[in-house]
Amino acid sequence: MNKPEKKQRPFVDLIISIVIPTLILMKLSGEEHLGPTGGLIVALAFPVCYGLYDLFGNGTRNWVALLGVISVLLTGSIGLLKLDPKWLAVKEAAIPLAIGIGVLVAKKMGFPLLNKLLLNPSVVNIDVVDAALHTNGSKSEFDSALSKANYWFAGTFFFSAIMNFILAKSIVTSAAGTEAFNIELGKMNALSYPVIAIPSMIMMFAIFYFIWRTISRLTGLKLEQVMVGAEEDTEEVAENAKGEDAGSK
Repeated sequence: MNKPEKKQRPFVDLIISIVIPTLILMKLSGEEHLGPTGGLIVALAFPVCYGLYDLFGNGTRNWVALLGVISVLLTGSIGLLKLDPKWLAVKEAAIPLAIGIGVLVAKKMGFPLLNKLLLNPSVVNIDVVDAALHTNGSKSEFDSALSKANYWFAGTFFFSAIMNFILAKSIVTSAAGTEAFNIELGKMNALSYPVIAIPSMIMMFAIFYFIWRTISRLTGLKLEQVMVGAEEDTEEVAENAKGEDAGSK
């Protein structure tokens, strides 16, 4: 039997990864509460445990969750080892920078990651799209659009790397292992969502929209002809409507 897909829970992700750690770092890191070390450990334990659950607890192997766990552990190491705060800025930029470079390298090697994400056979009727592209003689134009979108996809990670570095460098300036360091870390954590995460998501939606519009323009296909399951859903709604109409008569 196929394992059920994990349900997306963005609100839960936000609470566990951003809200709770931020509150602990900013409000409970004083000596009268958990202290700088205890506050840092408890705050980072939430995203680490949640990330490990994503990795092993529900039967999935999510590489994004793995990178998240590694990132949080590196942050904890910087704080616990009392390293220079500049290493936090380097760490914050290094992971998205590495992913962006990985996207470009994968494309150069003939394995464009964006194609794997968007043109997934479980989501898109690949055979239908390919047939329409070949019929219209627009396959090369579509491949060119996908190539352009892959560069944009890598660009979202480069944007994240730059913003992460600027945010960490400008906010976290106190010595690691102090209450001030924890408070600044909490502030950076809170600002990362509106300053970095939301703009990055908007960029991703723009890329997805560009690809969909390109498919629609080059193939002339409608959404229900492209998306797997959309046609079945439309037919089911129509059949239910017919049944209700017959019942009312």
